Amino acid sequence: MRYEFRVTGSVSRAVADEFPELEKATVPPLTLLFGTVTDEAHLYGLLVRFQDLGLHVLEMRRLPD
Repeated sequence: MRYEFRVTGSVSRAVADEFPELEKATVPPLTLLFGTVTDEAHLYGLLVRFQDLGLHVLEMRRLPD
């Protein structure tokens, strides 16, 4: 499953590196992080990681395979 996470603001390279499984694209005023999510546990783990790093996920959506 591929997912896209739309995060408000600009995410620094150091913070983006906390998500090695996701690719990053900047579309001001958002940062897009997208990539393969292996299962539901991985998805929830990513959401916890976003929260722990103080990132605000504006939108999350599943991408076509």
